[in-house]
Amino acid sequence: MKKTILVANIFIIGILTSFGLMANGPELSFSLERLDYGTVYTDEMPETKIDIEFSNTGTAPLLLSGVRACCGTRVLSWPREPLMPGEKGTITVEYRLAPRAQRISRTVTVTSNDTKSPTSIFRITGQVEERAAEPPR
Repeated sequence: MKKTILVANIFIIGILTSFGLMANGPELSFSLERLDYGTVYTDEMPETKIDIEFSNTGTAPLLLSGVRACCGTRVLSWPREPLMPGEKGTITVEYRLAPRAQRISRTVTVTSNDTKSPTSIFRITGQVEERAAEPPR
């Protein structure tokens, strides 16, 4: 009986300790939650190379272990060195947008040592449309 109580106490202390450690650690926070172009027109296509800014809002060094992007999107650069608490970093991506009506839906997935959310997703959204022809005068 004493062994069971001892094992249960050690188990509970272990769980509480791990939750305490999770509260103190690195934390990746994007400057913007997402990039939403809204509606853009085929004759005014937006820049397709962007810098995604983020910072370490946690209490320990943040290390990105991987950055990957979806269809038609290329990751050009991302920080390989640890970011200390309060430091900022930039992920540079480039993607293709054809000048035709389409929905913009791209994602950049960042894997890090963030204890609360080891996988973070940055979204790029919007809609490309043809500009309506002006009526004749």
